[in-house]
Amino acid sequence: MAAIAPITGMLRRTLVLDLSTAFGFGTTFGYLWWYGYHLPRVRARDDYYTRLEADRAAGKL
Repeated sequence: MAAIAPITGMLRRTLVLDLSTAFGFGTTFGYLWWYGYHLPRVRARDDYYTRLEADRAAGKL
């Protein structure tokens, strides 16, 4: 007889539910952060430096 009983029945269903919920929420909120916050901030930063470089090239600065 094993010291630890195999994972069966209710415990297995609970484990699968917990893991799938965690991966589902993690993926969802990861996408929300990436597309909702990160990419817009990167675009704004890149636009700022593009405008700054254009102004510098035009002699405004």
